[in-house]
Amino acid sequence: MHGQPRKAPKPEDEAASAAKAEKLRSLQSQFLCFHHSNIYSKEALEVNSRLLEINPEYYTAWNYRKLAVEHRLTQSESDPDSVNSILNEELKVVESALRQNFKSYGAWHHRKWVLSKGQSSLDHELRLLDRFQKADSRNFHAWNYRRFVASLLNISEVDELQYTTDMINKNFSNYSAWHNRSVLLSNLLKRKAQGFFPKEKVLNEEYELVHQALFTDPDDQSGWFYHLWLLEQTVKADAPLLVSSWPAHDSNLILLGESCLEDSALSPFNTFHSELGTIPLVVYFNKAVEGVNSSTISVESVLNTKGELTWKPLSTNNSQTAQVWVTYLNYPNIKLHSSEFYPVEVSVGHTQGIISSSGFHYSHPSRFAFKVFVRPFEKDLAGHGVEMVSWREDNFLLYESHSQESNPILSLDQLNIKDDHEESSLKWRAETIANEIALFRELLSEINCKIGKLTLARLLIAHETMLSPIANKMVHSEEVIELYSDLMKLDSPHSQYYKDERSLVLLQQITSNRESLLRYCFRHGDRTSSILGNSMCLRLNNISLSRMGSIEKLLWVQMLDLSHNELRSIEGLEAMQLLSCLNLSNNKLSSFTALGPLRLLKSLKVLDISFNEIGSHSIDTTRYLCSSPLSHTEEIDWSHDETVTGDVNLTNYWEAFLIFKDLNLTQLDIVGNAIADEKFKSFLVKIVPTLKWLDGQELQLH
Repeated sequence: MHGQPRKAPKPEDEAASAAKAEKLRSLQSQFLCFHHSNIYSKEALEVNSRLLEINPEYYTAWNYRKLAVEHRLTQSESDPDSVNSILNEELKVVESALRQNFKSYGAWHHRKWVLSKGQSSLDHELRLLDRFQKADSRNFHAWNYRRFVASLLNISEVDELQYTTDMINKNFSNYSAWHNRSVLLSNLLKRKAQGFFPKEKVLNEEYELVHQALFTDPDDQSGWFYHLWLLEQTVKADAPLLVSSWPAHDSNLILLGESCLEDSALSPFNTFHSELGTIPLVVYFNKAVEGVNSSTISVESVLNTKGELTWKPLSTNNSQTAQVWVTYLNYPNIKLHSSEFYPVEVSVGHTQGIISSSGFHYSHPSRFAFKVFVRPFEKDLAGHGVEMVSWREDNFLLYESHSQESNPILSLDQLNIKDDHEESSLKWRAETIANEIALFRELLSEINCKIGKLTLARLLIAHETMLSPIANKMVHSEEVIELYSDLMKLDSPHSQYYKDERSLVLLQQITSNRESLLRYCFRHGDRTSSILGNSMCLRLNNISLSRMGSIEKLLWVQMLDLSHNELRSIEGLEAMQLLSCLNLSNNKLSSFTALGPLRLLKSLKVLDISFNEIGSHSIDTTRYLCSSPLSHTEEIDWSHDETVTGDVNLTNYWEAFLIFKDLNLTQLDIVGNAIADEKFKSFLVKIVPTLKWLDGQELQLH
């Protein structure tokens, strides 16, 4: 049992264990001889059943029984009684194994396999389940099997929902019953079954039920997890929505020509320079979608000279489903005049085809439009080579904005077409969350409950999220940050999770409005750098960030300082397609896997990853933190890559190779990492031929 200390075994117990182990070894040896010889005799099956009775977790033994059953069935096809006898024998073996361990995965899976043959009595299965659920009403294996049997018997989901109600009323602590209830309700709500629409009425009743559990025993976590599921159903929109884009709606984008000298009168929020001759067009949805193409998103502009545009998902795991998608418009291919502008209009979802991973269609067609202006070419004759970009503190001045500048914090909420039902639904959601906040504040005034604090924090953030397009500010952010700070102290084993959540709230607070964001915007001192097409730098350094978020508000950023934080991953940065300069120094990045999103940042020129922990850990734990380990996403063409790396053994640096091989970096800082020895620097110079500066030293061209 969990939480009980181990006791030293008694001598008689040790002797019994030794005898059991010896018996198990003998049975296993006999079984493997039969298995390897493909012997399916009565004696062989008897040995197998005795083995499984002692050790129900022996998957090879269960797989052997499947082979034996198939073998025996082929010899008994013409005799229905014999077929039933064979299958009933299997069910008895499984039942015997389950008495030994009724949480055995192999036993439950084998029982499903037998029933799928369609020859066994299903009524007996429900009686068996009743016995097991009386022994342990929270056994999730039994609940999972119950769903399987109920589907075979065509028991309605409504009847099964009532069964969960009965089980919960007997014991509020039945986590499996709550979970099964969420599965059943999800299906009923999704297909709008009779009595389960509108959604608001059903969820109100569920809140009343779960409140009884929470206020009866606040220390039991079963009801809390169900409440979290209810909160998700209340807050989330089923259909995907467009939440952000670059360029933003109604903006005036100013393209800077090649080596164009920056004009201080231009707003850095809407100026852009690219050596690629293309303009990225980015759409950002509230959830991952597929089906984004030239049919589902139309772009009207003279800049679209290639006809149909190719949309690419910005996904680090090579998936065709992503939250963020990008395509590219061409620079105007005509004589440029500063007085001319080129309108672009983008229509999203006017033709069906965009669909979320959960199967909901994009159902709110929307449009956004912007204008593109081009600055004339002004060659910087004084420039020689590529200058080094310095991140020193004295190179930055706080940005002073002008009232007529466009707002970088723009929401697409007003572009989404809403019907009357959606307006009433939004009102219900806001009222429900407000009521829940009041309830849990009252509860926490009486008890000090960790999961209660966590739930209150989630409720406050949900309330902020729903009201943010209207309020344009965060009312509860300080309270939420304080709650997560308290939780880090109260629940230290989960402090990293609370720290990550706190980071997300802090970023929401910073990006909630123009005034808040401008406090982190700085002018970089070197305005003549050919790398810096835009001298604005967003400085989110030294604010204890452990996770990135609110990326949909930062698509305009071209220079980003994230130094002196606690980042272990940079997941999400792949959406920032304009990034040309990025400072990640003095964080907790422990491997190149954590830098996976960099591979999708084609405009990146300057990168500082100095003083992290890359190479310090023999085991790359980041591959378990990130959604897409590099080893799962790409294969290396060894023969081709040997010509690039020369005499360097690529197998020592293959993850670094995958990150850097397609980047056109001119400046890289990697000093202060365990991996950054002279051999590795030599490797970098070979695989990044565009590199001009490495760890502050100008490279000598050969």
